[in-house]
Amino acid sequence: MEHEVYVPFPVETVRQALAEPERVARCIPGCQLDADADPGTPGGRLRLRIGSSTITYRGTLTVTLRGADTVLVEASGMESRGDGSAELSLTVRLAAGPDDSATTVLSCAGTVTSTGRLAEATTQAAESAGRRVLDRFAANLAADLTDTPPETQDSGAPATAALFDTEVPPPSLDPLTDTDDQDGTPPAEAAHARRTMIGRSAEEVDHAPPRGRYAPVPAPQSATTSATLRWAAPAAALALASAVVVGRVLRRRR
Repeated sequence: MEHEVYVPFPVETVRQALAEPERVARCIPGCQLDADADPGTPGGRLRLRIGSSTITYRGTLTVTLRGADTVLVEASGMESRGDGSAELSLTVRLAAGPDDSATTVLSCAGTVTSTGRLAEATTQAAESAGRRVLDRFAANLAADLTDTPPETQDSGAPATAALFDTEVPPPSLDPLTDTDDQDGTPPAEAAHARRTMIGRSAEEVDHAPPRGRYAPVPAPQSATTSATLRWAAPAAALALASAVVVGRVLRRRR
């Protein structure tokens, strides 16, 4: 059968993606890779829907680049329940879209040799299933490229350099970055914090009490005054009583 699908990415980007067998297998609808699958020859399970029935295969897939615009995809598998088998040989040719160079046209032509349940399906059902798989594969490949594009898609510096070149915003609680004026002039509290922190060790700065708008609010003085009066009143009464007793004793002696 022959079929064409479209991927909204440049030809070089799509070719690099198709050169990764694990990515190709991951984008096939109904494919579940084994946890210990070899990236060069990924293996796993494939659920293929033909008409009203579903066939599950266990097999492997290989990808071979042939020139700058051709990719050969080969796969083989055995039915997980039954004695049937299937072998696929698919040739994919890449070309730029007619109206948009950022789109790639994948022209697919291939054959499937099968025994068992797949061989019992009609030609129309098999071709319909094949076209549906290729359409969904192109959609999955486009989504995969959007999430994790190949390294060659970025023609500039490596991703690690871009990561370290990214400006890190200052912390929101940093008193030196809080500005109230429109022209960016730091307020008086920030200037005072800057002057007091210069020349001090990191340990002193970490343990220094906060200042400015973040300083703790002192306890109201009324509470302290009332507590003092509460203790001073009994002391004054005791002193007065002692004076009265002393006065009476002195009068009796006279």
